[in-house]
Amino acid sequence: MAARTDNFTGPDYFKLDELLTEEQVMIRETVRSYVKREISPIIEDYAQKAEFPQQIVKQLGDLGCFGPTVPVEYGGGGLDYISYGLMMQELERGDSGVRSTASVQGSLVMFPINEFGSEEQKHKFLPKLASGEWLGCFGLTEPNHGSDPGGMLTTIKDSGDHYLVNGAKMWISNAPFAQVAVVWGKDDSGEVRGIILERGMEGFTTPTTHGKWSLRASATGELVFDNVKVPKENLLPKAKGLKGPLSCLTKARFGIAWGTVGAAMDCYDTALQYSKERVQFDRPIGGFQLQQKKLAEMITEITKAQLLNWRLGVLMNEGKAT
Repeated sequence: MAARTDNFTGPDYFKLDELLTEEQVMIRETVRSYVKREISPIIEDYAQKAEFPQQIVKQLGDLGCFGPTVPVEYGGGGLDYISYGLMMQELERGDSGVRSTASVQGSLVMFPINEFGSEEQKHKFLPKLASGEWLGCFGLTEPNHGSDPGGMLTTIKDSGDHYLVNGAKMWISNAPFAQVAVVWGKDDSGEVRGIILERGMEGFTTPTTHGKWSLRASATGELVFDNVKVPKENLLPKAKGLKGPLSCLTKARFGIAWGTVGAAMDCYDTALQYSKERVQFDRPIGGFQLQQKKLAEMITEITKAQLLNWRLGVLMNEGKAT
């Protein structure tokens, strides 16, 4: 398959860049250049083959796309939420699966360790996750409990000097290649707790999910726990109840909101270029009013979404988003 040529420039008809700091613009342009150079030329081939381009994990780590809001002392970027959103926007402009890889790593793995973990856990796991040396995944959804996480059947039982984890999770992004899994299950009292599992623990397997029709370049799999012995120091001490995993999903959805704008930008840019190249009745179809109307409606919706995302980022930075 021929490599895709990426000449995206990023329309800004309402001067939205004036709402951004110089650092935020620089971060966006850095990720945009990376996508043009490393993602766009290869991603269609990987999507057609339904394969995950494993080489991007270290690249994304080097770029600072993993846990950009995590404090610098733990290997993160210490950046604001608008910068994080812009990163996700540009990654998803390249491919939704690439953005998903970064979202899971930052919002669903690094965030709970930073928010609910001990100092020992933060220093052990976060730097390697931030650098891309380790890939992580998040285990909440189960075969029979998706939108109702409170009904989860996975258990985290106290067994003296360790915990015993049993159950299964499915539709888990990054699972087939993850070295670390933040898993949610119920303890002996029935309370939801979070615990960190590591690849190589006996009884812990991650079979790959095949036959996907979407996010084909993203690695998806299951997490299966068969009497997995987990050290007690791997339990997240501050995560108790559903507030733990649900707060992670809230962080991830912020990045997803920005990512969808990136996907929409790519759709608009593709449609615009096609309207200039496709000739009917002796002129490009972009010269017809109906096509112009459709393009105008597309960029209008994109601009509205950009403004909403920017405002949400401001509220996140101020600690006012609820």
